[in-house]
Amino acid sequence: MTRKTLPRPLLDQWEWQDRASCRDTDPAVFFSPQNERGPARRRREEYAMSICRSCPVREPCAAFAATTRESFGVWGGQTESQRHPRAR
Repeated sequence: MTRKTLPRPLLDQWEWQDRASCRDTDPAVFFSPQNERGPARRRREEYAMSICRSCPVREPCAAFAATTRESFGVWGGQTESQRHPRAR
C-alpha cells in the first residue's frame, strides 16, 4: 500500500501577499481597464510601479507572476510588456 502525498497548504503559497504594499490598494490601479491606451495607461502603470518599488515582497510577487505566467497587470513592479516582451 502506498501512502498518499497530501497537497501543500495554499496559505504557504500566498503568505507573502499578507505583507504586500498593495494589500489595501484598489486592484484597478494594477490592472488596465478595457481599451486603456497611451498616457492614461502609462500614468496608471507608473503609479502602480511606484507602490511596488518599496514593497517588502516585490521579489516573491514577481516570481509568482513569472511562475503562473500572469498575462495581465503590474506584478512585482513589472508591467505585462516588461514580463512578456514581444519578439522583434
